[in-house]
Amino acid sequence: SCLQLGLERFHGVCILGFNSAEWFIADIGAILAGGFAVGIYTTNSPEACHYVAENCSANVLVVENHKQLQKILEIQHKLPHLKAVIQYGEELKEKRPNLYSWSEFMDLGKDVPDTQLREIIESQKPNQCCTLIYTSGTTGQPKGVMLSHDNASIFLYKCMWLTWTAAAAGRFIRLTDAKEKQELVVSYLPLSHIAAQMSDIWSAMTFGVQVFFAQPDALKGTLGDTLREVRPTAFLGVPRVWEKMEEKMKSIGAKSSTLRRKVASWAKGVGLQTNLKRMNGYSEVPVNFRLAKHLVYKKVRKAIGLDRCTKCYTGAAPITRETLEFFLSLNIPVFELYGMSESSGPHTMSLPHAFKLTSCGKEITGCRTLIHKPDADGIGEICFSGRHIFMGYLNMEEKTREAIDEDGWLHSGDLGRHDKDGFLYITGRIKELIITAGGENIPPVPIEDAVKDAVPIISNAMLVGDKAKFLAMLLTLKCTVDVETGEPGDDLTPEAVEYCQKLGSRATTVSEIIGSRDKAIYAAIQKGISAVNERAVSNAQKVQKWVLLEKDFSLAGGELGPTMKLKRPVVAQKYRDQIAQFYADVDTPS
Repeated sequence: SCLQLGLERFHGVCILGFNSAEWFIADIGAILAGGFAVGIYTTNSPEACHYVAENCSANVLVVENHKQLQKILEIQHKLPHLKAVIQYGEELKEKRPNLYSWSEFMDLGKDVPDTQLREIIESQKPNQCCTLIYTSGTTGQPKGVMLSHDNASIFLYKCMWLTWTAAAAGRFIRLTDAKEKQELVVSYLPLSHIAAQMSDIWSAMTFGVQVFFAQPDALKGTLGDTLREVRPTAFLGVPRVWEKMEEKMKSIGAKSSTLRRKVASWAKGVGLQTNLKRMNGYSEVPVNFRLAKHLVYKKVRKAIGLDRCTKCYTGAAPITRETLEFFLSLNIPVFELYGMSESSGPHTMSLPHAFKLTSCGKEITGCRTLIHKPDADGIGEICFSGRHIFMGYLNMEEKTREAIDEDGWLHSGDLGRHDKDGFLYITGRIKELIITAGGENIPPVPIEDAVKDAVPIISNAMLVGDKAKFLAMLLTLKCTVDVETGEPGDDLTPEAVEYCQKLGSRATTVSEIIGSRDKAIYAAIQKGISAVNERAVSNAQKVQKWVLLEKDFSLAGGELGPTMKLKRPVVAQKYRDQIAQFYADVDTPS
């Protein structure tokens, strides 16, 4: 059908919609027909859609519904290569030239002889680009990451589907071939992101995994229902998903009877100690662990839909030790993996028999890591090498040269170190490092995580202080989210209200706390920050000032990216007045 529409070699087929069978079909069809498969985030504005479609010289645009179609109709006059638009999720509400429903699109291919398609497939080479993954553009315009057939995708050779990264990663985490056992996954993370593509499309295809599609509002609350219905055997969650699960479970636990709470607390203590010992090589399973498994762990797993899940993973953003320990205490080890779009997804992975808390594990077989210019503590820039490294950025030679050095090493921009056993730890991001006026380099994430850990009512924290005399922090409170729009509201979450009550505050909204400068809440926040400051390695790493913001960070507000990663430049620009206020007084606070 793509060929019938006039898809040219190395031109884009852009897909703008939530995960579905049609998404997969359009993606793989585009590749086999000699084009580029290009995902566009559903949250993109018309201008952002235009940037991607123009950058990849898109011939075809596939949209999910009328709402997404409107974005394309607004910009199509500025897309000279565009030949057709296809809508798959709902019936067309209007007729236009070169606008097709999904069924109309599928019918187009009937007149194209198989020989024509076969010739195009056979002319494709492993080192040619087949997929473009656009970076989310947290630090400027998105870059089109060119992945070859050999990197991540499908290449027809001697009647075999070959996927190097998918096969290597799948074997590494011990995915079972469908001939032996049926693996099941839930597809819900944006498919325009490499993590979801590798998990849901390429690894699934390589191992015959059964894929279930979540509802479009999965990240707004329905994912839990889908997990309970599907009971996946493998599950990849970004840190925010695991954090939301943790919050919900803690909220339910707080409402339980005293006896249930005591049993749960005992079981979590046993679970954490036993699993930490396992992590360090002890294989003995104590009797009380078996009892706790029967009384608590099995029930918890069933309640969240992970009773069959042997592979729980997290990636795409940093996760706190607290969250990892919470799940480990319930006998749900969550394994970290690490990589980037430019490495076709995973580069290192943790495994059930080889993991350490807060480490991203070890390299997948065939991948190599270099710590570039390590300091006295062994911390330097993490660099990758292997068959999974991307071809370059589309139409951006200079940016490509910045990313891949003369020796072929991909520079990640992340800081990290190896321990004596070869486990990789991420310590920060070079571009995120705050360099104070005194010249001290400070990674913000550990301090932000420590504050969130110390003050349970805090939802998001962002450290500021680049080129300044001291550090300050922007804070948001945990509040309810509009299920339809994803917009954070003013009402505090039930667990946040409960926290306020314990402190003697009657506040139920964010505006009440900020408007009255609620003494109990402000004192609790300051107490938590002071406790974090006491553990600081130097005075320069202490948080001297902070402010509560009226609205939590969100995807809808633009402060978070599609994988819920903090867009620091956006937040800094949006709240520049509040940040300026921190430093309006020239003296450093005592």
